[in-house]
Amino acid sequence: MYMLQPTSSELKGDLTATESLVRQNTLGETVRVDGIGLHKGTPVTLVMHPAPAGHGIVFRRVDLVDALGVAKATVAARFDTVTETTMCTTIGNDHGASIATIEHLMAAIAGLAIDNLLIEIDGPEVPMMDGSSAAFVDALSKVGLKSLDAPRYAIRILKPVKVEDGEKITALVPADTFSVDVAIDFTCEAIGQQRANMPLMNGQFCAELSRARTFGFRKDVDMLQSIGLALGGSLDNAIVIDEDDSIMNEDGLRFDDEFVRHKALDAVGDLALAGAPILGRFEGNRPGHDMNNRVLHALFADESAYELVPVTDELGLRLPGLC
Repeated sequence: MYMLQPTSSELKGDLTATESLVRQNTLGETVRVDGIGLHKGTPVTLVMHPAPAGHGIVFRRVDLVDALGVAKATVAARFDTVTETTMCTTIGNDHGASIATIEHLMAAIAGLAIDNLLIEIDGPEVPMMDGSSAAFVDALSKVGLKSLDAPRYAIRILKPVKVEDGEKITALVPADTFSVDVAIDFTCEAIGQQRANMPLMNGQFCAELSRARTFGFRKDVDMLQSIGLALGGSLDNAIVIDEDDSIMNEDGLRFDDEFVRHKALDAVGDLALAGAPILGRFEGNRPGHDMNNRVLHALFADESAYELVPVTDELGLRLPGLC
């Protein structure tokens, strides 16, 4: 089983006689999403299947099954299977199966409180869609969720855990709800200094973050494409900033602070690799995929920093959930 599951010694939360447990979720039925991979620019198909309790979120490279076998073509979406964090989050295994750019899909899965999925993919990259989580949220929402006969657990942060690398800082601190507090600082006038500080309780992920798109600079896109990367990148799946600091997208921004909201979206997706929802606040100053992953490693390296607790009806309202 790939989902984070407590042992009897780890489970510290006690239930009162009046509390009822929230059950784990999966999809109501299989759903398919088609799109283009960011770097190779080739068509990609995702097929997301319902999965049993305790399964967690698992990817399978169906294009590698004949060569590797089912088990070796399968990768669990966990913080400890992350193999690369340059420009995106990539997970992989020792057999050569890897899946890149998983963060926007993982954010949608976490934002909708989905615990168990088998995701079949026929290439090395999750499709970019419009550069946000919106298309994934729409696809998952259309088929709805199915409750499973097993309790849901959350990771309650008990004490601050922080990772620093120069001006880059990520931290997880105790809080009564899952929330994010993210700050960025760019010399580019189109971005500048921005901060997003918000709770992401039941339904708020979809309203506040899911539509925020990834962004980049035209000069960087041109350079990457010249070396065979970002071949699928376009104004249809990213905010692009020209050399005069203007926004190249004809429709402009979806939010005045869309840049920092997307950084917060990325953090939600990267934190979903914890294996269970987090009850606590994420703080990030100039965060990125590497720093997001490093704070999870720091958290699980300190057993006194967290506990696994059953999600009750009341606690469930303080975590992400259906929009």
